Amino acid sequence: MSQFAFLQAEFSEVHEHAVKAESLALSDPRSACFYARLALEVVVKWMYRHDRALRSPYETTLSALIHEPTFRKLVGDALVAKGKVVKDLGNAAVHEAKPVAPARAITAVRELFHIAYWLVRTYAKGAKPAATVEFSADALPRTTQVEASTLGKLKEIAKRFDETARERDRAEQLRLKSDGDRLKLETEIKRLQDEIAKIKKANQAIPDGHNYNEAQTRDAFIDLLLAEAGWTFTKPGHDTEYPISGMPNATGEGFVDYVLWGDDGRPLGLVEAKRTRRDAREGQRQAELYADALGRQFGQRPIIFYSNGYEHWIWDDHRYPPRSIQGFLKKDELELAIQRRDTRKPLAPEDINSKIVERYYQTRAIRRVAEAFEKDNLRKALLVMATGSGKTRTVIALSDLLMRTNWTRRILFLADRVALVNQAANAFKAFLPQASPVNLVTDKVAHGRVYVSTYPTMMGLIDETKSGVRRFGPGHFDLIVIDEAHRSVYRKYKAIFDYFDSLLVGLTATPKDEVDRDTYALFDLERGIPTDAYGLDEAVSDGFLVPPKAVSVPLKFQREGIKYDDLSEEEKEAWDAIEWDEDGAIPDRVEAAAVNKWLFNEDTVDKVLEHVMTYGLKVADGDRLGKTIIFAKNHDHAQFIAERFDANYPHLQGRFARVIDFKTEYAQSLIDDFSSADKKPHIAISVDMLDTGIDIPEVVNLVFFKIVRSKTKFWQMIGRGTRLCPDLFGIGQHKEYFYVFDFCQNFEFFNQNPDLSEGSSGASLSERLFAARVELVDELDRHGYPDVGDPAAVLRRDVVAQLRAEVDGMNVENFIVRPKRRIVEKYRADDVWSKLGLDERTELIDHIAGLPSAVVDDDISAKQFDYLMLQTQLAVLRAEKAFAGYKKRIVDLAAALEELGNVPMVAAEMAFILEIQTDEFWQDVTPPMLEAIRRRLRSLIKLIELKKRPHVYTDFEDEIGGPTEVELKGVAVGTDMHRFRVKARHFLKEHENHIAIQKVRLNEPLTAQDLAELERIFIEAAVAAPEDLERVRNDGGLGIFVRSLVGLDREAAKHAFDQFQCKRKLSANQIEFLNMVIDYLTERGVMDPRLLYESPFTDFDAMGVEGVFDNVGVSELISILEEVRQRAAA
Repeated sequence: MSQFAFLQAEFSEVHEHAVKAESLALSDPRSACFYARLALEVVVKWMYRHDRALRSPYETTLSALIHEPTFRKLVGDALVAKGKVVKDLGNAAVHEAKPVAPARAITAVRELFHIAYWLVRTYAKGAKPAATVEFSADALPRTTQVEASTLGKLKEIAKRFDETARERDRAEQLRLKSDGDRLKLETEIKRLQDEIAKIKKANQAIPDGHNYNEAQTRDAFIDLLLAEAGWTFTKPGHDTEYPISGMPNATGEGFVDYVLWGDDGRPLGLVEAKRTRRDAREGQRQAELYADALGRQFGQRPIIFYSNGYEHWIWDDHRYPPRSIQGFLKKDELELAIQRRDTRKPLAPEDINSKIVERYYQTRAIRRVAEAFEKDNLRKALLVMATGSGKTRTVIALSDLLMRTNWTRRILFLADRVALVNQAANAFKAFLPQASPVNLVTDKVAHGRVYVSTYPTMMGLIDETKSGVRRFGPGHFDLIVIDEAHRSVYRKYKAIFDYFDSLLVGLTATPKDEVDRDTYALFDLERGIPTDAYGLDEAVSDGFLVPPKAVSVPLKFQREGIKYDDLSEEEKEAWDAIEWDEDGAIPDRVEAAAVNKWLFNEDTVDKVLEHVMTYGLKVADGDRLGKTIIFAKNHDHAQFIAERFDANYPHLQGRFARVIDFKTEYAQSLIDDFSSADKKPHIAISVDMLDTGIDIPEVVNLVFFKIVRSKTKFWQMIGRGTRLCPDLFGIGQHKEYFYVFDFCQNFEFFNQNPDLSEGSSGASLSERLFAARVELVDELDRHGYPDVGDPAAVLRRDVVAQLRAEVDGMNVENFIVRPKRRIVEKYRADDVWSKLGLDERTELIDHIAGLPSAVVDDDISAKQFDYLMLQTQLAVLRAEKAFAGYKKRIVDLAAALEELGNVPMVAAEMAFILEIQTDEFWQDVTPPMLEAIRRRLRSLIKLIELKKRPHVYTDFEDEIGGPTEVELKGVAVGTDMHRFRVKARHFLKEHENHIAIQKVRLNEPLTAQDLAELERIFIEAAVAAPEDLERVRNDGGLGIFVRSLVGLDREAAKHAFDQFQCKRKLSANQIEFLNMVIDYLTERGVMDPRLLYESPFTDFDAMGVEGVFDNVGVSELISILEEVRQRAAA
């Protein structure tokens, strides 16, 4: 007899499909999985038709139906999990061509059995199976299938089933067209639902003692995760429950839950499954012993996984300690990981490709990342590199190094804007074409070794599967590079970095002392100590970038706003004539924040443009303003600036200054023209679009005409002007600095707030609502309530119901929710909500708030009103002063609704709306009273039209102060000394054949006469002023200064070490170490011996030079470096 016989009496259609699945489980596993899924679909759709407690979701797919919150609440997480297993196995059977193992069919039928039992014990009128009934795989019929169903045949059956369902729906719709039939049908449906509700209530009153065997469901979940990685298990006793010997127990035997075999018959990995209620890490020691045993037996130690179905851990104990992972590795990924044990090369001795990077600091950064990965066994690194210093090329060279040494196979480069992704993709194609770079924004199906993407694009691709296997599994990438890594990006897209089990490199242009402490923490680094840093000041000193000259220009209106009393009599008349708003009210002042937001004053903009046109750097022999970017507050502000420019400079025909922002059509063509030295426009007025990622060397003026409060953005904007530009002002007249005109006190703000936090990226409104509701439950519990019927108790139940609905709507298979699955399932139980302690509140707010849920409310106005009411309720319970402000906002909203009395929805609530505006209502107001306001008015709030402040255009006389050059903290450049170095470097290059300069380069001793000659030519050529030379003398002397700029001839540098090499037979490491010292001297001229104890010299040995040479050798090396220095000092 069939194990599903209990279905036949009342659920014949389910019985029919279930029996087919049961009969085919051993002979035709594909068909068995298909029919099990079909039976599940019939069950679920029957429930939605007959149980009025269920709400139909926005989609009618089986997945949407079983994950709908009311369905989950009714059946419980265990049954939802079983339904998902049956659904996924059935889908795979119909869509995957590869053979289906009998074990998968047995799993599908077993999980269906438990669902069928629940269906009958909940809804059946008649006899029900005993709670002790169990499914037995041994009782499955062993029939001989003449011909297994093909994929095509199953698809045809599925098609017929869908057509039958659609035909039934069409017939029902036809009946509904007739009023009489519709009434009959509705009456019949109501009768059936009433009957079902009674039966369900009676059945649920009897405790459910059935064993739903959650452990087997856990194993099925692990099976599905393994299937996502392409693993199938068809040989019990070999790939599951594999017997091993040599265990330290009484029998000396054990059974490995899963063995992941390679094609050569050797183990690549093993999985130890622990019970769901236990910490997965409890399986670590057992898994380690299994790995020992398999290693002894096969001569290959497998990679270890252990899991409890919720959390999963990976442990490749040849390289790293155990770490959390969100799935399992594919066969080729495990093969590569084991192969790398022998084929991965050391990073330190390997050359860095000089065709990609040629600057010393880029090489140093790569060496330091390599050292962090190889010697320190770290998996994260943060590089601080000034804008324009070649961050992208640095990571391309790093990628090249890691690929050549077999550390990485696939790399993902992430940026937050499409333009930056395109730039990075082009750079990878230019410098690393053999890696077949793929731009996922434009081509989502291509394959390569380097993938470049925006964060949202990658978020959308992670959940994609093909034939049940994830394209981008957790082990797909070996390295992820984050462009402009700062807290807001990391917090918003942290799910990506948590999902992929890869090395992580962050890039940022924000100076290392300005980087937020949280960003360092995210990369597991001490604050202020990135993996490597190369700041703007260093880049300027080295001649790779030019410094900003920061000029603060005070504008009265921009700083103080506009006061009526300060205006002239004529201006006061103009003020009074302005239509400020619909009410006709005339303000007595306009705050500074409103200027350029909705009030646009002609004289303010005219004065800014006049200042820039007068004092900005000019090109074309001083005839034309150099390329200039004006950072505007908003699009209207940008448009107003362009209009005022054209009004003041009509002879430039409207092409000299153009708005370039996201509202500009064909903006890229304007950017291309702006990037060309001689093409118009020469002034780009930008709102956000040119703040980052645009590299135009000809830019010599930046104008801050808006307030900036993000340090990250501020430094990115400064970086628009730092590029070198030779011969910009004529032959031999190079760009030496650029102006930054600040009309909005940004310099003062950042200089006065050096420790300013970047601030949170800001929790979403949904996240804040969830957290506020949790806090409200806690406050209600603190205050207590006399009985369950008390309004406060009712309010608590309602708030908990809202929170529960949101948690129930969280799909645990979503890759963002999956890591929190254990916590999510914990809060789907009723008992946990009876009392929320500190631990529970912390879990809910820190881990669950903000997770995606099927409970979606798109009425933003209503949600904002909900949040206001929650804040008010909390203020009442906490007796906070903020209550007065919240009350005023609520009363103002009620007053705004009163004006909409002609709207029927508002008219229905008018008495209540008027009551809210009385003082009596607010005397001794309680949270339940406030809840009544929220419930009754939330759907009306959207009817209130926000008064859009009309734009006001004025022409009052503004006051502009004199420009003041200010020091820009965080970058020690732009000073006279830096400008002197820039001028000196260009001069020395042009006069490199001068005898004194040649002596410096060739390491020949300088005489006092040589130094006097150098001073003479510097002063005669107007390169240096006497005070510049005095500063240089105090800082080591002119000879060393010149040497630091021109470097040392390579042959001369090698010659300095001739005797050192002749005296000893050097090893390969010692020769390479010495060559690095020679390289440094060639580029920098002199070397501080302390550098011998830093990276890249510590790449050879953690002790630097002392780990490579003996004490005598170290002393000799330091002496040689000192002698080289002294020869330049004279």
